[in-house]
Parts: sequence; C-alpha cells; structure tokens
Amino acid sequence: MKKLLVACLFFALPVFAQSNSQWTLDSSTLTYHITHPLHQVAGTSHAARGKGICHDGQCDFLIAAPVKSFDSGDSNRDLHMIQVTRGAEFPIVTVRFHLPESATNAPTISCDLDIQFAGQTAHYRNITFQQTIQGAEHHIKGTIPAIVSDFKITPPSFFTVPIKNEMPIDVDLTWHSS
Repeated sequence: MKKLLVACLFFALPVFAQSNSQWTLDSSTLTYHITHPLHQVAGTSHAARGKGICHDGQCDFLIAAPVKSFDSGDSNRDLHMIQVTRGAEFPIVTVRFHLPESATNAPTISCDLDIQFAGQTAHYRNITFQQTIQGAEHHIKGTIPAIVSDFKITPPSFFTVPIKNEMPIDVDLTWHSS
C-alpha cells in the first residue's frame, strides 16, 4: 500500500507542479497623440503597472495607469486634460485583454482590448503588436487606434476649434514571465 501511494505521488507530482505562469510589467511607455489644426500634442506616461496570469492555455492581462501620470510638457494642458477626461472622478485608465498562452511566444500578437477611461469602456478588436523575446523578457510595441468619442469626451478646443477625434496611443511595454 505504501509503495502504491508513493507511485501515485510520483506520477501525480508533475500535475501538481504545473503552476500558472505569471507575467509582470517591468517598464512601460504609453503615449497618446492628439491633433489640432494649429499643433500636435503627445502626452507620455511611464507609470503603468500590469499583471498577467495564464491558466489552462488562456492568459488574462490587466494594465493600469494613473490619468495624471501623462505628461505633455505643458502643465496647464495636462491639468485641462485631467479635467476634460474627468480624471478626478476616474483617476485610472485600464486595459484588459486575453490571449491564448501560445500567443505569448509569437513575434506578432493580435488581441481584443477593453479600455476603461473617463468612466467609459471602449472595445478595440484585432489590435496587432510586435513582440521581441529575450529569455524571460518580452518587449511589446504597437499602436491602439483610440478615438476621443469612444470615451464620450467632449473634444477640447483651441481658439474654438476642437481637436481631431483620433487619439492613437503608442504602446511600448516590457514584460517578464515567471
């Protein structure tokens, strides 16, 4: 009986030893771009944090960044951006997405994103990112084709002319798996 128990534990050990793989966001650069007929603005944040958990072949990721962490180089413009996007009421922008675990090792990743910003959730389908892998480090780059109206934000204006609706977000992330 003792040998049978030891044999069962020996064969079951690999099943119990399989743990969920986990991902941690090590560094981030998120840059939004807005365009007005008189000028273009880019606001950048390096404050995003993120986690990912893979289980049964499916990975779930969450990235979050404080709205106030985006810097356009003009503190008045940044304060106005926080006001327009209701950053005091909704201080965090989040991005959620799911991937098959096999996609975490592909050079190109295509996924659906759910972005919560300014109290609204926008869904973006089949967004493509490029991935470079070095050991446990995964470097992801791409652009999210966000638009202002998806978040029900009244476009800010300059000299009574509003910004364009397009607000692409450049993404540059470094993740590591464990």
